[in-house]
Amino acid sequence: MKRQRLLDLGFGIPEWLRFVPVDFEADQSWLEQLKAASFDASRPAVVASTGVTQYLTKDAIAATLRQVATLAPGSTLAMTFLLPMEATAPEVRSGFATSAKGARASGTPFISFFTPPEMLALARAAGFREVQHVSASELDQRYFSGRADGLRLPSGEEFLLAST
Repeated sequence: MKRQRLLDLGFGIPEWLRFVPVDFEADQSWLEQLKAASFDASRPAVVASTGVTQYLTKDAIAATLRQVATLAPGSTLAMTFLLPMEATAPEVRSGFATSAKGARASGTPFISFFTPPEMLALARAAGFREVQHVSASELDQRYFSGRADGLRLPSGEEFLLAST
């Protein structure tokens, strides 16, 4: 689907681009699958994982964090996670509940939620050298303040930045 979308938009598919399907819940290593597709784990890498953790079990998330933490020194993970409903700001709870309902109705329910201290502890336990929480409100202020169209980040979604 992603390959076709790139073609439909006229971007083409660069020779260096690799598509590696991964089932994070299966008893297999996504990192080994990447290595089999020419990924060099000995070189520092940036791993971006946005909009994924809410669909995974906490065990699968912990396993993913442990694998990313084994990457070369200087590697960085940028990953989003959802706050528990009660940790979201009251003014965004309605939108958050609507998103959760839509995900459930489409057969992909939100199943994992973390407070920032829980996510930071999970990343530290996985072996990251540095971990940082960046809130959606911080990112909204930095990148979206003053927008006339009111565009903001999704409700209840926060960022973990971690480095090896």
